[in-house]
Amino acid sequence: MHSSGDKADKQKSANMNKGLMSVLLVLVAISSSWGKPDKPQMKKEKRVPQTLSRGWGDELIWTQTYEEALFRSQTTQKPLMVIFHLEECPHSLALKNAFANNKEIQKLADEDFIILNLVFETTDKHLYPDGQYVPRIIFVDPSLTVRADITGRYANRMYAYEPSDMNLLLSNMQKAKKLLKTEL
Repeated sequence: MHSSGDKADKQKSANMNKGLMSVLLVLVAISSSWGKPDKPQMKKEKRVPQTLSRGWGDELIWTQTYEEALFRSQTTQKPLMVIFHLEECPHSLALKNAFANNKEIQKLADEDFIILNLVFETTDKHLYPDGQYVPRIIFVDPSLTVRADITGRYANRMYAYEPSDMNLLLSNMQKAKKLLKTEL
């Protein structure tokens, strides 16, 4: 004959076993993933967004200063693309959105350019050959030559681009890259 104490002890033991089994299952599940090799990574891993991008392409590697950009352009032999803009300017914001959302431009900028975006003017007068307006995009080759021959479509603002000009900007980026190879 079993006493009620024996029944309670058996119940406690059963509950404890259930708890231990639950813990054991969790440990087995966790440890089974320990020995597995990591999944093969894609060729390019996603980059941490940079504050230097200011929204122009958060996964791109941006330079901080014009001097750093010129140095990197010379050492890598890649053309430099300088984007002048203002944070609150509606034209700058519209261009930034078009630029950041254009996959081809982002890819070309990432692979073949040193890039810099500035919200202030530089003292280098070569970077404003036709005035200090925003937004404007200037190309500089690794020989430190400002490419005055690579312009947008406006006679009064030669280096201005609008959101509808992304094909022209892409073409000008390809031109900057091609001239680099043929002229240097």
